[in-house]
Amino acid sequence: MKQSVILNAVAMVCVCLVTGCGGLMRNDNAEGVKLYQQGNYKGAVDHFQQALAKQPGSPDCFYNLGATYHQQAKLFGRPADMQTAEQYYHLCLARAPNHEACQRALAVLLVEENRTAEATAQIQEWARREPGNPNPQIELARLCQEHGDARQAENHLIDALAIAPDNTRALVALGQLREASGDSAQALQNYSRALAVDGQQPTVAAKVASLNGSAPATGTLAR
Repeated sequence: MKQSVILNAVAMVCVCLVTGCGGLMRNDNAEGVKLYQQGNYKGAVDHFQQALAKQPGSPDCFYNLGATYHQQAKLFGRPADMQTAEQYYHLCLARAPNHEACQRALAVLLVEENRTAEATAQIQEWARREPGNPNPQIELARLCQEHGDARQAENHLIDALAIAPDNTRALVALGQLREASGDSAQALQNYSRALAVDGQQPTVAAKVASLNGSAPATGTLAR
């Protein structure tokens, strides 16, 4: 397995939009999310802007706008959209520094722009502000993995689990790292623990079955 895919489970896909809260704004955000999912990014932007007008300064609106422009930039190769996305992410974090979706999305954007040092500094500052939050450590693990430093990535995941022992993202990511390094026994332990916390993970269940040397159970029709 290539190192570049080990932490796919923890890499933030910056299209996880939020509907926000409060009456009319929620309606506009929900409609924007729907249009986004249909690929109508212009319509999504219009609705997110309307939501922002009804609740100026809303971090969720800024994040949704950033995520939409970010997606457009990646799909259509428009650098101006990437710049706009970054501006909206910063506006979100200026008002809500611990907005987790935005923290992850901005880090992804910076890495995509070959600005990994900035992404690392951003996440390190997030970790400093929130020592009881495992997510900054998981994101630091992703950044280390992307630079081929599997050992440091593992250390950050261990730190995340010291904060939140039942965090399934960290458990699955650690299992992936250990499986890739050939440590099947530890990988099985991590996957099994993640599955015990949340049994609705078919991919993880398949990993456990494979590492146990058995095929995933399938239903049998009655005769």
